Amino acid sequence: MTKMLNEMKPSESGTVKKIISEGKIKRRLYDMGVTPGASIIVKKLAPLGDPIEITIRGYELTLRKSEAECVEMEVNE
Repeated sequence: MTKMLNEMKPSESGTVKKIISEGKIKRRLYDMGVTPGASIIVKKLAPLGDPIEITIRGYELTLRKSEAECVEMEVNE
C-alpha cells in the first residue's frame, strides 16, 4: 500500500518509493538520508501532526509536515 509519510501513524514502517518535490526541499531530504529505498519507522507525531519523528538509517530524524508530504512510502503490511 502506498501512503505519503505525513499520513502514517506511530509504529508504522515502510520504504521510501520516491520524493515528490523539486529544488531545496528535495535536496534537504536527500542530505538527511531520505532517499528511495531507505526504511523508515514513524516514532512519534506531535499533537497537531507537526513535526513528525522518524527513525531512518539508524538515527532519529524530525521532519516538518510540509517535508513529510513530499515523501511517498510503500507501507509494510
